[in-house]
Amino acid sequence: MCASNPSRVARVWADRGLGDYELAAQVLRELPFGKWREIDVADSLRFWALRMRDVGAIKSSPQKIIEASMDLRFLNDLKKELKA
Repeated sequence: MCASNPSRVARVWADRGLGDYELAAQVLRELPFGKWREIDVADSLRFWALRMRDVGAIKSSPQKIIEASMDLRFLNDLKKELKA
């Protein structure tokens, strides 16, 4: 929905008081929604877990979080299938 009709999503966002319509529309138009296949999920999680650990929001190491709570087999298989 965000990729196919960003102005409608921005209008809903603004109507609910979540932000300015113009800013929301601009952000939604510029976001690279098709780039999700290129993102390494484990690296992204590692980055954000480090930031959360830096501010004291979590105590576990990023690697421990990845090992305990992520099973990336499905996502990796999906990426491979969509590339074909």
